[in-house]
Amino acid sequence: MIKVLSDSTCDLSPDLLERYDIGIIPLYVRLGDEEHLDGVDITPDEIFEWSDRVGETPKTAAPSMGMIMDHFSKYLDAGDQLVVFTISSSMSSSYNNCCIAAEELDAEDIIRVIDSENLSTGVGLLVIEAALMAKRGCSLDEIETRIKELRPLVRASFVVDTLVYLHRGGRCSGLAAMLGGALKLHPRIAVSGGAMSPGQKYRGKPQKFVMDYVQDMEADLKKARPERVFITHSGCDEDVVDTVREYLRSLDRFAEVLETRAGSVISSHCGPGTLGVLFIAEEN
Repeated sequence: MIKVLSDSTCDLSPDLLERYDIGIIPLYVRLGDEEHLDGVDITPDEIFEWSDRVGETPKTAAPSMGMIMDHFSKYLDAGDQLVVFTISSSMSSSYNNCCIAAEELDAEDIIRVIDSENLSTGVGLLVIEAALMAKRGCSLDEIETRIKELRPLVRASFVVDTLVYLHRGGRCSGLAAMLGGALKLHPRIAVSGGAMSPGQKYRGKPQKFVMDYVQDMEADLKKARPERVFITHSGCDEDVVDTVREYLRSLDRFAEVLETRAGSVISSHCGPGTLGVLFIAEEN
């Protein structure tokens, strides 16, 4: 049997993890001297409260070698082969640590570690595809080959409510954060080739700037693979999420419009009020 695992940055909900039988390896989140496990003993809302109170952004870290090997061994001892996904290797050492763990266990022939070159449900989209292939009885080679074909077709982007968290984490200059706040600018951040880059900037209140961001993608959304699209957010108002959901449904394109809450690692860096729409483009 092939078991699909991912590090916790895939931001899939508990329901989806259960539906597709996906295992999770948590990253670390450090609030000062306190160390927590993403999705286990810390929530994004607790992170936001701490960060705003002390004026710092939490530190995040890849799973330790010992933790990864423990997760791998549990499934290998049960006779499983593994397909393992990680956040982009340019953003974390999670991928490298998983590769080394497979080597240490002398199991590279039955463990395939895949660099998603993405984050959040940009990872999750690929994880679900792999889980479906595993359920159909595909081999490790078939899954790895197909996922690498799909990887550049993942469209992952998000629009942020505040630049403060990106600034605290060193991902936004102080001047950009100051100007963004003063001018009430909300940049679109896209992931491409494993790295984040800024794009269009929006203005206004959440209901306006979020919908401007989503509607700017309409042409691409109408050419997306129809199986599913994700709305992933770090704690947006329910009415904003509902408006995005209804808009996506109105396109009459997707079999599923899925909502997930960004986990503690992703939320630590983007801050509250961030929302992304993520999907896989159709192949030409």
